[in-house]
Amino acid sequence: MTQETSTASRRRTRLARVALAALSGAIAAFAALCVGELLSAAVRPESSPVTAVGGAVVDRTPPEVKDWAVRTFGTADKLVLLGSILVLLVLFAAVVGVVARRHRPAGVAGVLVFGVVGAVAALSRAGSGWLDTLPAAGGAVAGAAVLWLLTGRLTGTGARADEIPRDRAALDRRGFVLAAGASVAVSAGAGFAGRRLGASGAAEAEASRARVRLPRPASSARPIPAAARPEVKGLSPFTTPNRDFYRVDTALVVPRVDAGSWRLKVHGGGVRRPLELDFQQLLRRDMIERDITLTCVSNEVGGPYVSSARWLGVPLAPLLEEAGVRPPSLGGPADQLVSRSVDGMTIGTPVDTVMDGRDAILAVGMNGEPLPFRHGFPVRMVVPGLYGYVSACKWLQELELTTFDAFDPYWVRRTWAREAPVKTQSRIDTPRPFARLRAGTVRVAGVAWAQHRGIRKVEVRVDGGPWQEARLAAQANLDTWRQWVWEWPATEGSHTLEVRATDATGTPQTSRRQGTVPDGATGLHSVVVSVD
Repeated sequence: MTQETSTASRRRTRLARVALAALSGAIAAFAALCVGELLSAAVRPESSPVTAVGGAVVDRTPPEVKDWAVRTFGTADKLVLLGSILVLLVLFAAVVGVVARRHRPAGVAGVLVFGVVGAVAALSRAGSGWLDTLPAAGGAVAGAAVLWLLTGRLTGTGARADEIPRDRAALDRRGFVLAAGASVAVSAGAGFAGRRLGASGAAEAEASRARVRLPRPASSARPIPAAARPEVKGLSPFTTPNRDFYRVDTALVVPRVDAGSWRLKVHGGGVRRPLELDFQQLLRRDMIERDITLTCVSNEVGGPYVSSARWLGVPLAPLLEEAGVRPPSLGGPADQLVSRSVDGMTIGTPVDTVMDGRDAILAVGMNGEPLPFRHGFPVRMVVPGLYGYVSACKWLQELELTTFDAFDPYWVRRTWAREAPVKTQSRIDTPRPFARLRAGTVRVAGVAWAQHRGIRKVEVRVDGGPWQEARLAAQANLDTWRQWVWEWPATEGSHTLEVRATDATGTPQTSRRQGTVPDGATGLHSVVVSVD
C-alpha cells in the first residue's frame, strides 16, 4: 500500500467516524425525546420537552412575529414551529456527537444542557410545577447515557480515532451498529409506550365527550331568517361548520380534558360565596342557546379569523351573582374576571361587560354538539362583542375575580390592550382577489360585523369612485355578522373594489390602516379583479 493510499484510507476512516459521531448525537437526542415522551404521559402532555420548549418560544415571541406566523402559515403555524424545533435539535445533537468523539464529557454536558433548557421551559409555563421538569430531565439523562455508550464504540478505550488499528476499527464498527440498533429500539419502545399511555388518556376524554347529552335550552335561539342567508356562490355560510371554524390559540397540544374529572372554581375578590361545580352540575343549570360571531384580534383586514356558530351554555352573569359578585358599576370591588385554562392560559374580561345584560355564557355546545376538543371541550367562555383574547377562554377550569391593576393576563403582558371591543369590519368574499370576470352584472358579496352593536349599512366603491349602498341581508341579532350583496355593472379592465360598513350607532368603519396590535386591525378591505 502506497503512502497516498494509506493517507486516503485514514481520511475516509476519519470522515466515517465523524459521520457516525454525528449520528450518535442524533440517536441520543431521539432517546431523550422518547424517554421524555414516556415520562410526560405520567405527568401531563404539556410537559413533553418539545412541547414545553415550543410553548416557551410562543410565550416569548413578539406580537408582530406571532401575527406574521398566523398570516403566513395559518392554522399550520404550530406544526411549523414544532418542525423547526426538531430540525434545530437534530443539528445541535449532531454537533454534540462530533464534540463527544474527541471529548466524551463535553458531549454529555451538551446533552444535559438540552435537558436544562427543556426543564426551564417547562417550569416557565403557566400552571406548571416541579413535576413538569421531570420529562426533560429524565430524557436528558437517557440521552447522555446513549451518547456515552455510542461514542465509546467509536473511540475504543479513549485513544484518538485515527490511532486505533484497522482490525480494532472494524470490530468497533460492528459494536457501534449493535449499540446504535439497541438504543434506537429501546428508545422507540419508550416513545411508543408514552404515546399509548397518552392515547389512553385521550381516549378516556373522548369517551367522556361521547357520553355527553346536551340538555334542551331554557331559552332557545330564534330561527335564522332565510333572508339573512342570501344564496350567492362564494359567500361565507351564515353559520360556520365546526370543522371550518377558525382556531387561534397557543396550545401546541390540544388539551383532552375528561369531563368526568373536570371542575370549575369561582373565587377571588368580591366573591362572597365561592363556587365549585363539576360538569354534570353545570349541565343541570338553565341553559341558553344563542347565535354569536367570534373574532380573533389577530384577524387582519379582510382576514379569515372570524366565524359564527350557535352556542349552548350557562349564562355567566347569574352564576357570578350566585357567588355574590357585584359589578364595579354597582359598587363591587373587582373589575376584572380572569379565566384560566387547563393549559395555564389566562384571559381577563371586564366584569361590567359580562354582567351588563349581554349573552355572556359558559358554552358546552357548538352547532348542536358538545364542544369539539380544539374549540374548548368541555367548557369555554363566549362573550359577544369582545375579541377572543379578552373573552373566549377555552378549556376553562377557573374564574377569579380581581382587578386590572392587580393582575395582567397572558396577552396584556405581551403589549396587547386590557380591553378590546370588536371593531367594525367588513370583508369581500366574492369575487376573490385577482379573479377574471366577464363584463356585465357581477354579484359582489361578503360579510360585515360589529358584534353587540349591529350593522346598519354596507357600501362598496369601484376604483375610488362614489360609495354605492349594498343590499343588506336580514339581521339575525346584534351579536352576529351580517351578509350583504351589491350588483355591480362591471366594465372591461382592471378594477379595485373596496367595502366599508357602518355600525348601528351610525359610526362608519375607519379607512385608517392599523395593524392588529394592540387592539385589532382597522382599514378597508379591497380586492383587485380583471374584467374581460
